Amino acid sequence: MKKYNMKLMPKYFECIKRGTKRIELRLNDEKRKDIAIGDEIVFEELNDNRRQLKTKVVDLYYESNFEDLINQFDINLLADKNTTKEELLSVLKDIYPLEEQNKYGVVGIKLDLLDD
Repeated sequence: MKKYNMKLMPKYFECIKRGTKRIELRLNDEKRKDIAIGDEIVFEELNDNRRQLKTKVVDLYYESNFEDLINQFDINLLADKNTTKEELLSVLKDIYPLEEQNKYGVVGIKLDLLDD
């Protein structure tokens, strides 16, 4: 089992904490290509609070781009019911341009929240 650290915007940090976001979406680049089922990911909130959440990887989903990946799941697994798939896709495209998606592919990381 490996341990990874990732930063997360406050909105999505809260969604994971509440249990409404069960799949984290990332570029499948050099930082994430070795993530495996059973690994631990510690998410740090991207603000001054520096709060952390410990999670365990329970499944992985691969696609060539975020649009294809997002369309496989209900929004309640990817963010929360107040977010649309279009809004989520727009945020992801701002972070990871289409050129990078095409170069590396993308990964959906299904998570279980661990107790501290």
